Amino acid sequence: MFNNQSGSRRWTHFHSALQLAVQRSAHKWTFEDFAECFPLYVESDKNGSSATFNSISEYIENQNFRDLEQLFNDYNIRENVDILHKVVNDAKERKEKGQTSKDVWKGDLHPKVAVAARTVPVLNAEAARLRAMIAQLEEENHELEAELEEKVTATNAANERVLELLDKLDTVYENWKNLPRDEIDEWTVQTAESLKPLLRP
Repeated sequence: MFNNQSGSRRWTHFHSALQLAVQRSAHKWTFEDFAECFPLYVESDKNGSSATFNSISEYIENQNFRDLEQLFNDYNIRENVDILHKVVNDAKERKEKGQTSKDVWKGDLHPKVAVAARTVPVLNAEAARLRAMIAQLEEENHELEAELEEKVTATNAANERVLELLDKLDTVYENWKNLPRDEIDEWTVQTAESLKPLLRP
């Protein structure tokens, strides 16, 4: 049997009607039909064949119930029927109170127009959100570009300074290479000899 969970009146009626339809379909195959298919078995054991027929019918019925229960669980049928029930009741209450809104259903209202009335505002809001996001990303991109440009400028200035220092170092090295080594060595020895008496205790 179905697991008839508590729900709306619409769900209860739907559930009961479906249960009755399953029972009728499971028992639509009569014992006479069964006897036509298995005449020897029915003739030889009428009580046993009747019990077999009933067992098969019950099995079909129970299997159908299990399959339907699985469908109910997979697709949240009870919850969705309850939602439909609430929507219908709310609409009836608004109609009784004379309340109308811009999206009240009209007989001559084309389905595309009704769908557009609901979806276009949502799509417009989503488009506005995406435009704002793109604008923010573009602003961040400009900031990153400016920051990168500053770093590139600073790097270029540092490279130029390094090249200037290297040029000066090359000039100093060239001048140092051109100094008279012999004279420097001789002067160094003379200076060291002249300072010896001064350095003695």
